Amino acid sequence: MEFLQIEKQNKVATIKLNRAPANALSTGVIAEIDKALDQIENDNSVKAIVILGEGRFFSAGADIKEFTEVTDEKGFAELGKKGQDVFNRIEQFSKPVIAAIHGAALGGGLELAMSCHIRLVADDAKLGLPELTLGLVPGFAGTQRLPQLVGVPKACEMLLSSKPISGKDAVTYGLANSSYPTEELFEKAYKMAEEFSMKSAVSIKYTLELLNYARHGLYEKGAEKEQELFGKAFKSFDGQEGISAFIEKRKPEFQDR
Repeated sequence: MEFLQIEKQNKVATIKLNRAPANALSTGVIAEIDKALDQIENDNSVKAIVILGEGRFFSAGADIKEFTEVTDEKGFAELGKKGQDVFNRIEQFSKPVIAAIHGAALGGGLELAMSCHIRLVADDAKLGLPELTLGLVPGFAGTQRLPQLVGVPKACEMLLSSKPISGKDAVTYGLANSSYPTEELFEKAYKMAEEFSMKSAVSIKYTLELLNYARHGLYEKGAEKEQELFGKAFKSFDGQEGISAFIEKRKPEFQDR
């Protein structure tokens, strides 16, 4: 990888954006994220993922210089689709993805973070969608995910004002799960990923699949699917092992099947 660093330890994969100075999301970076997901998806030794940024930022946004190479509306639409396709894949990924945000997550950087299942932030991080200051609009589904997380009124304020909010405020508004001092952030994210990795990969996969129904307001279909996956989880090896361990008052030994 040219723009990413990938490390694996204790069933956790760390994807580090490494494109100085601001980890701008060029088409090359997005393509490498997609390739990293290919590797991790087929690696049974990995059960959780942390995405973070090298240097001062998580990601300060899309690569604006790359925009100057696009000459028409169709080209911009295709650029946006590439980002949306990869970020949709993260949102629908079968393994939990945690974004650990320090410095700034702006524009495309915040859109990447919003596609992750969990967002942990530094107290003093800055999060926002400043596209309107450039006469643009978000292109990687930011106008759709932000209202899901903070509600339409707050999303409207953030988008139209283009003002970033702090990590602490992001937690208050529901944009992030928890905030920490910068020096504690990455350790907290890794420990959370390790905790997730102790669960059965079967029940994790089913749970993330079901959450996607709720995320898009498909509650009736989600409840119906939940009935099906509840039965499958119960009949799985790990489901039976978990029940036996509970009855026998011991720690379950999941085999991810």
